[in-house]
Amino acid sequence: MKFLIASDIHGSAYYCRLLKTRIEEEAPDKVILLGDLLYHGARNPLPPEYSTLGCAEILNSLKDKLLCIKGNCDSEVDTLVLEFPIDAAFCILPLENGRTAVFAHGHVMPALLKKGDVLVNGHFHVPAFEERENYTYVNCGSVSIPKENSPHSYLLLEGCLLTWKRVEDGEPFRYENL
Repeated sequence: MKFLIASDIHGSAYYCRLLKTRIEEEAPDKVILLGDLLYHGARNPLPPEYSTLGCAEILNSLKDKLLCIKGNCDSEVDTLVLEFPIDAAFCILPLENGRTAVFAHGHVMPALLKKGDVLVNGHFHVPAFEERENYTYVNCGSVSIPKENSPHSYLLLEGCLLTWKRVEDGEPFRYENL
C-alpha cells in the first residue's frame, strides 16, 4: 500500500491546497494526517492564507482517504467543521517487513512502543529519520510552518521505502528504508 503522511497544516489554506494537489498526483491508498490541522498555535506565526474554514473545506473534500491523529492544537470545536474524526491519539499499522508503525502527533510519547517499532510523527516541524535505542524515529516535517530551515514537506510510505517530498512541487529531497 501507498500512504501519504502529513502534519502541521495549521490552518493554511494556501499550503492545504498544495497538499491536496500532491495527494491527487501521488494517488495514495490512504492519507494519514498527524494533527494540528486548523489552528496555528500560540507559539507559531500565522501561516500564509490562514483560514480555518477554508482549510476545513479542502480537507473535507478528501475525507474518504483520511486517517487522522489529534494534535496538540486540535480541539473539540474543530470537529464542528470537519466531516471526519480527528480524536485518535495514535494509529498502528503493520509494515511489509514485519515491523509495526505507530503514528502519533508527537507531543505525547505513545507508551505502547515495542523494540523494533517505527514511530512516525509531526509536531516538531522538522523532517527526521533516526535509529534510536529501541525503535526508529521518523518525522514527516510540517506542511505549512517548517522549522530549522527545513522545507514544507510531506512523506510517502510505499512498502518499506520512505520518501520526503516538498509540498510546493512534489520533488523528493530524502529517502530512507525501514
